[in-house]
Amino acid sequence: MPVGSPRKTKSTGRPKPTRPTARSAPSEAARATLTLSSKNYSSWSLRGWLMARFAGLDFAEVMVSPDDADARKELLLLAPSIRVPCLTHDGAKVWNTLAIAQYLNEIKPDAGLMPADRIARAHCRSVSGEMNSGFANLRASLPMNLKRRFPGHKVWAGAQPDIDRIAEIWLDCLATYGGPFLFGKQRGMADAMYAPVATRFLTYDVKLDPRCLQYCATIMAMPEMKEWVAAALLEPDDIDELDMDF
Repeated sequence: MPVGSPRKTKSTGRPKPTRPTARSAPSEAARATLTLSSKNYSSWSLRGWLMARFAGLDFAEVMVSPDDADARKELLLLAPSIRVPCLTHDGAKVWNTLAIAQYLNEIKPDAGLMPADRIARAHCRSVSGEMNSGFANLRASLPMNLKRRFPGHKVWAGAQPDIDRIAEIWLDCLATYGGPFLFGKQRGMADAMYAPVATRFLTYDVKLDPRCLQYCATIMAMPEMKEWVAAALLEPDDIDELDMDF
């Protein structure tokens, strides 16, 4: 990570919030559970959560708190294989975000997570896969942090090609499918994959084409994003930053 990247502060010993929350408390009636970590810092948790919400899946949140020492060790073990989030449903256990999207598309085919058209669907898989496996410099230099804003933040030179490529993907999709989402009027898998990037661009005041800025605004205006951000703002501020995108 480059020198001068914003860091989270160390724990001050304040009492940890009770887990799970009222919304996340599992019940016998819940057909699925989704294991998540921090809502403020965890981009992968956000992706999986949005996909499940877009699909209309009834699920309970199971929070793995990264402000606990043992949980931090667990996240360090889970993150390299991207096992947070992890969806458990009807005997299946799915822990990769793309696998979660494919699974949700199977059990909720009418939800529109992927485009109906074969060519558009292939395009959606491709840009989502690129987000899943690429953009390492962006992840390292612009960690997700929904509580902060850094006006005039100097972007590390190594991250600029990642930013440019993401802008290229967005502009191509918006022009091809008409917006306001990446594949048209229906929000879906690709929007869930790129939603954390939209938050990063806003947090670090990244200079973007007006159409890309409008797409960021569209993402942030979604009811699901508003709900997620509201929950993130209630999290404690004393979580140590993990040097990875978790």
